[in-house]
Amino acid sequence: MKKPITVLVVDDHTLFRRGLIALLSQEEGVEVLGEAADAGEALRAAVKLQPDLILLDNHMPGMRGVDLLPELRQSVPATRVLMLTVSEDEQDLSDALRNGAQGYLLKTVDGEDLAAALIRTMRGESVVSPEMSHKLLNALRKGSPTGVEPASVDRGDTVPLSPRELEILRELTRGASNKEIARTLNIAETTVKIHVQHILRKLGVSSRVQAAVWGSERALGS
Repeated sequence: MKKPITVLVVDDHTLFRRGLIALLSQEEGVEVLGEAADAGEALRAAVKLQPDLILLDNHMPGMRGVDLLPELRQSVPATRVLMLTVSEDEQDLSDALRNGAQGYLLKTVDGEDLAAALIRTMRGESVVSPEMSHKLLNALRKGSPTGVEPASVDRGDTVPLSPRELEILRELTRGASNKEIARTLNIAETTVKIHVQHILRKLGVSSRVQAAVWGSERALGS
């Protein structure tokens, strides 16, 4: 059997933390090793447990999660960190990615998407909530260092996207979530997900964020 992804959950809200642990415990291939309620506990637990991945809240007593990231990188360099927060602040997003987080998810993410994000993070992909994509693009346009590489498609390439894929990429570039795209285009959300997968493959990128950067560079979202 494949080794499960080991996780440390860090959040100061006990009810949310316990609910998240219960949710993750139902996911095949995920093992929760421990939990922490603040930065000090998180650092000690990370060093002791050496998890594959830390789910880290941002707003905690004493120290923000984004400010804890440099210490985590130094103490457990092999551990990946995925922010899971209510903060939709563009500066928090930029700080998190610059300080070494592999991704930034909002707490509104559903269980299925969270499980998929864990797998993608362990593959080395940058995972950002669709609702935050436009803020990441704003940071990139301003030249703020975010730690996310721009899309690597050759500017001279002609990518054979279908008319529907171009419509979806245009909405994605504007920062729309799959649900919002489905509503705008009057199609099923599952259909949007399939089209997004095709778009990523055709563009040769690994995340919707990189696809959005590619679209932004070509003014698709304007």
